[in-house]
Amino acid sequence: MYSKVNYTIVGLFVLLFGIGMVSFSFWLAKYSLKEDYHTYRLYMKESVSGLVKDSNVKLHGVDVGRVVMIKIDPKNIEQVEITVEIKASIPIKEDMYATTQMMGVTGLLSIEITGGSNSAKSLLATENFMPVIQTKPSLLTTLSNSFETVSKKVDKLLEQGQSLLSDKNIETFSKILTNVEKVTAKGEALEDALLLSMKEFRSSTKEIKSKFKEATTDFRQMQKDFAQIKEVTVPTIEKMMQTSKSINRMTLTFEKTLKRGDYNFKKIFEPSIVDIGILTQQINDLSRELEQSPSDILFKSRKHRRGPGE
Repeated sequence: MYSKVNYTIVGLFVLLFGIGMVSFSFWLAKYSLKEDYHTYRLYMKESVSGLVKDSNVKLHGVDVGRVVMIKIDPKNIEQVEITVEIKASIPIKEDMYATTQMMGVTGLLSIEITGGSNSAKSLLATENFMPVIQTKPSLLTTLSNSFETVSKKVDKLLEQGQSLLSDKNIETFSKILTNVEKVTAKGEALEDALLLSMKEFRSSTKEIKSKFKEATTDFRQMQKDFAQIKEVTVPTIEKMMQTSKSINRMTLTFEKTLKRGDYNFKKIFEPSIVDIGILTQQINDLSRELEQSPSDILFKSRKHRRGPGE
């Protein structure tokens, strides 16, 4: 009888404990059972190693959902298709984008949704339609790509450096340095010659200034001399012009007088013409005597004319 009572008590205790555990489980899951979720799709072209089913989906660091499926996109094998469920109460905007983010040092990944503005349109999910959330490369992928780009540039730079430091280029560079030294020496000589030329130019400039000053003085003196000459020549020229005008007037008057016949040149010059004729006759006689006997002119004695009564 005693043993039956003990079994009864143990059975009741186990039954009540089981009921309590079930009730506690329902109590813990009551919010998740009542919460509605919307399904969205993501496409990523980077590696999603570390992302597993039921990984967290966060919006600005807050858990809003979970990953429900990960697979290769059958339409494009270069990208991964990820299906996530997000609480229906969380609005997902068109200008939001998703990236993968590492969770501590475990190597596991989660989905981090950032961006979004209140003015942007919401992505509305239905039973037959799953909106696509835009994605961006993660920070790790960006750094890896940047490091790869930098590494390629460094390799290229090293290759160029090796080609730059080849024996041929070193020899060419040595020749360039030699030529630079020669050019520098010539430049120094040219500089000295230029300085000497500048000194000579300055000296010539001073001499030119002095000569120009003297020429200016001479020119001023010349102007004074020309002024004096002008004072003398201008009146003379004026007088000559007046005389010329007077002669012209006299010539015109004489011509008019001749045309009128105011002078009888025959009467005026008739005595002179007679004298000229006598003189001419005497010169002719003298010429004939000179031709016949030139000595008679010098040595022949003159006959004295006899006076009256001789």
